[in-house]
Amino acid sequence: MNENEWGREEGFRRGDNRNRDELLSADVADEERDEAGLRPRRLDEFVGQTELKEHLGVLLDAARAREQTPDHLLFAGPPGLGKTTLAGIVASELGVTIHVTSGPAIERAGDLAAILTNLADRDVLFIDEIHRLPKQVEEVLYPAMEDFQIDVILGKGPAARSIRFDLPPFTLVGATTRTGLIAGPLRDRFGLVERLDYYDPLELQSIVERAAGILSVKVDSEGAAEIASRSRGTPRIANRLLRRVRDFAEVRVNGAIDVAVARDGLALFGVDELGLDKVDRSILESIAVTHVGGPVGLSTLSISVGEQPETLEDVYEPFLIQQGLLQRTPRGRVVTAAAFDHLQISPPKKISEDQSLFDEK
Repeated sequence: MNENEWGREEGFRRGDNRNRDELLSADVADEERDEAGLRPRRLDEFVGQTELKEHLGVLLDAARAREQTPDHLLFAGPPGLGKTTLAGIVASELGVTIHVTSGPAIERAGDLAAILTNLADRDVLFIDEIHRLPKQVEEVLYPAMEDFQIDVILGKGPAARSIRFDLPPFTLVGATTRTGLIAGPLRDRFGLVERLDYYDPLELQSIVERAAGILSVKVDSEGAAEIASRSRGTPRIANRLLRRVRDFAEVRVNGAIDVAVARDGLALFGVDELGLDKVDRSILESIAVTHVGGPVGLSTLSISVGEQPETLEDVYEPFLIQQGLLQRTPRGRVVTAAAFDHLQISPPKKISEDQSLFDEK
């Protein structure tokens, strides 16, 4: 046993929370490295989002021809569809460095100024969850985006003075899951605003097969299609499910993935035929059983399932609504007859009577 292993073992014996947290986070770190390794580096390697790729390709080709920085870019859409990957592709295609941060991490105007003054000529600055930038930070960003200049206030009170610094030309790439929360003046300063859509099963199958090749996982087309069909239209989920089925195949069978192995592995990890996981089913069951089909308010539902309201709205509800299992009404969330069928629960009488009204709406 080496020193690190001994230290972790002793940490568990002593109840050392720091060592326990480090060990428990090791698997998460490994998966993050896997995810980064699966991301395409070039635009022609990126699967799906055909219209967006065409727009982005024209913009990047024009910028290279003029030897200038392209306009600032804003990518919007649900989590896991490739916004971060596209930011990396932009930097790779331009042959420059990408600097990555997030809206919540930039708390003060000075934090943003420090980042901007460290950029080199034509670098890419990627700000994830850009809608969560504080207002005072946004105001510093406006002249930086338009004129490549920032104003820094020195001192306080009557003695305060403003100094303007020139910045090298750079491209800001913003990503957001909630476009409506971005202030209008900030949104208007982006030269290209694109929304990423969910992927179709064939695109996800291609993504799974590509990821399997990188991870040295043997998977046939039917197995890849089975994983893709349960991936909720999201590449990040497809890659995660592939890793879980890989683990199952290595432990329970010979390591190869066919359709039977994929089904058994996904069933073991609680992913059903529609791609619903434990939390999805918990949401539907809470409304269907505890609240007799609804309506139920978001905050009440959040408490029932133990998830933050924002997580329910941004991560879980969009897919359930798209699948016709959940509806948002002025009075709250309600489940549909399809949800009762999927859960194999008999609907209350009022659901059967009111379902036609929901369908009309």
